[in-house]
Amino acid sequence: MFSLLGLLGLLALLAGLLGYFVYTPEPEEPQLSGKLSEGSIEMAGLQRSYRTYVPKNLPKGAPLVLVLHGSGEGPQRIRVGTGYGFERLADEHGFAVAYPKSFAPDWNDCSSIGDNMVDGASADDTRFLAALVDKLIAEIGVDPARVFSAGVSNGGSMAMRLALEDPTRYRAVAAVLANVPAPQNFQCKPVAQTTSVMIMNGTKDPLVPYAGGKVSLFGLFFHSGEVVSSKASAQYFADRNALAGAPVVSLAPAGEGISVEQERWSNGGRTDVDLVTIHGGGHGLPQAYSRRPRLLGPSPMAPDGPAMIWDFFARQRPRIAPRPQ
Repeated sequence: MFSLLGLLGLLALLAGLLGYFVYTPEPEEPQLSGKLSEGSIEMAGLQRSYRTYVPKNLPKGAPLVLVLHGSGEGPQRIRVGTGYGFERLADEHGFAVAYPKSFAPDWNDCSSIGDNMVDGASADDTRFLAALVDKLIAEIGVDPARVFSAGVSNGGSMAMRLALEDPTRYRAVAAVLANVPAPQNFQCKPVAQTTSVMIMNGTKDPLVPYAGGKVSLFGLFFHSGEVVSSKASAQYFADRNALAGAPVVSLAPAGEGISVEQERWSNGGRTDVDLVTIHGGGHGLPQAYSRRPRLLGPSPMAPDGPAMIWDFFARQRPRIAPRPQ
């Protein structure tokens, strides 16, 4: 009897600890003007799925933002994890949002190490996303010169691949909680010049080390090989875009012991590289509607990460876009 009670007590303690470190209440879904829809594209014999959010009465020629989920997640999880922030912004500023689903648990990004195969097969996620963009240009009438991509965690790594390998299709990308893979872990084939890039990372991220190193959670989960530091990642994109000189730096408090440092390389609005450092932030996109699991480090409610990303996208000058293929 005493052994049984002890076991039950231990299980209750473990359940409590699990709830404390992992459980977080989901944000309330906002009342929005538009419609959330599901769609699919068949590619190489695979049915690839996605969701879209289109505000009511969205005019032709509006921008499009692809939002890429993290490892093992999907469209609904990234909607919740961002506090429905991109949909709120879409209503306010007038753009369409697309949430594509990866083929494997991980996007097939620039890391040579990752869970990006299913039954021994991998998918060309860059080609899938290009096909999705072309489809939405035709169906919704979004502006091909104002297509953007924002990704969180593994989705941020995939956004970096888009910037390196398909920059003419995306006017800018935002990579959150992601760094450039180290040379021995790098499989991308960059073209001559990238597009505008924002990197937003927390200094207390327990999964993707801000200072560089191995990507893993406590050495047990989400292994993605080694990455360079956040500062080296931003400098990498600045160098690829021939943005010489030191960045312009600003620092501002965000409350809860958090401060936000912004470093910006620019050539007059044609191409920008921004590094947003959340000093004291963990593995989560900051937003005011919900906290992230304690297991992933500190979870600040500010700054407004989705709004900062949209501001970065909105200030990019439109350019001539390629014709859909």
